[in-house]
Amino acid sequence: MEPWLSGTVPHADPVIRAVLHSFQQVRQDLEKFTTGFPAAKLWESIDGVPPLGFHLRHIAGSVERLTAYAVGDELTEQQLAALRRESEVGEDLAGLLAAVDASLSASGKAISTLTDFTVPRFVGRQRLPTTVGGLLVHLAEHTQRHLGQAILTCKLAMK
Repeated sequence: MEPWLSGTVPHADPVIRAVLHSFQQVRQDLEKFTTGFPAAKLWESIDGVPPLGFHLRHIAGSVERLTAYAVGDELTEQQLAALRRESEVGEDLAGLLAAVDASLSASGKAISTLTDFTVPRFVGRQRLPTTVGGLLVHLAEHTQRHLGQAILTCKLAMK
């Protein structure tokens, strides 16, 4: 059953709940679609689609970065360096999935403290304007977008 239909996270604000449901969906679908994924194809581009390794690393990193902005932090040099390395061949599937899970868990804890979604926030070096609510909505939809791409990559690799 999809998380948003399961009645989970009843104590969370509806905006936070939507993000947490998105995170639950990521965990659920990654477990389903990466089971049996061939290790040799983890960092291989298939039919022009970026490798699964990239998508998993990007999900973990983008969740961390968007969460930092949502709580009012600037990105660290470590986060910026990790962003530049997202396409580099690296961890195995178990390590990447663990990184995604850790990033989702840390984000869930951090965003659960947010209560005013109208607070202004600024993104990137250009300090593009948004709000806490805008960042939370983007956090959920961006994560789902890359989940979909990861699922497609899994399907292509296992056909």
